[in-house]
Amino acid sequence: MPWLVRYPFSRLKTRFRSNYKGKRNLIFCIANHFEPGWNGKEIYSIDVQRRRLESWSKDAARIGEIVRDTDGTKFRHTNFYPAEQYDSVLLSQMSELSRDGLGEVEVHLHHGIEGPDNAENLERNLIEFRDVLADEHKCLSRLDGVGKPMYAFVHGNWALDNSAGGMFCGVDNEMAILRETGCYADMTLPSAPDRSQVPVINSIYECGLPLEQAAAHRKGRRLRVGVGIHSFPVIITGPLLFDWSKRIGHIPIPKVENGELAHFRANSIERLKRWIDADISIEGRPDWVFIKLHCHGFFDHDRSACIGDDAIRFFSEIINHGERTDEYTVHFTSAREMFNIIMACVDGKTGSPNNYRDYRLKRIMDVD
Repeated sequence: MPWLVRYPFSRLKTRFRSNYKGKRNLIFCIANHFEPGWNGKEIYSIDVQRRRLESWSKDAARIGEIVRDTDGTKFRHTNFYPAEQYDSVLLSQMSELSRDGLGEVEVHLHHGIEGPDNAENLERNLIEFRDVLADEHKCLSRLDGVGKPMYAFVHGNWALDNSAGGMFCGVDNEMAILRETGCYADMTLPSAPDRSQVPVINSIYECGLPLEQAAAHRKGRRLRVGVGIHSFPVIITGPLLFDWSKRIGHIPIPKVENGELAHFRANSIERLKRWIDADISIEGRPDWVFIKLHCHGFFDHDRSACIGDDAIRFFSEIINHGERTDEYTVHFTSAREMFNIIMACVDGKTGSPNNYRDYRLKRIMDVD
């Protein structure tokens, strides 16, 4: 594990186990690296992709009806669609999912695959994809309903801001380009055990280095109540810690817990407790815990864990456990809604997180 050599074991203990003992609001967002055309080895034809999306949409509608949070909000993913795989028919179908409250669309991008990308090409591709999502499909959002389209981002192959030694990116000032093109939040992390993992973990933070530098997010300032956000994109990480549940005899064997929904991840209330222990919150507001998970939902072997029967069982169990114990309430959000709740938290707002789903970023399909 090269990342563990660079980031010592002690870092995985950072900020765990808040002293807060009261009832929590658990704010979930599932960042789906949404690729109906990719099976892990090759690209499917467009006709096959469209059939797969039709089937996915039925599963999304099913789980959305069965699994609802404390507010009555449907279980949903945020669908980060890869710009380089754009298809108008697929995005029109995904826009309808968004209208039905089953998965807002945001931006995913794989680049620098065959060789390093450059800043001009990256900026052009982001702007073109951003604008076609906003203008043709009425996806994305605008800050307070006006201005240029805003988007959340997930980097393909984890290499955010050229953090993988030049592989799968090549653009040192990628973070600055994200800011200039309207990226309000990045949801790539955690990437461990990939080499692109940076030292800041289990946090919601602003980049601490100049955005023109590679891996500007390797240092940062955690967001706190009453201190405004100075620069986008905000980095929203998912949980990263060790899972000690596996044993050989009486000896515990550590595994990396990185918030991935997949067939090889055993889901239970104990796993939920690990996510809570990561204590990803805004400083000064420990009762609002932000749990950003991720998945590759179109890998056939992971589909049940992401949106099928296994997901129905697990997230229903989470909701029922909260209601039975009165330890927490559950709020399913899109990336945009999670960010809005974060902004409300920073601004000192109180009450239920549900009140702030549309706090600043407004869906284009609702206002245009």
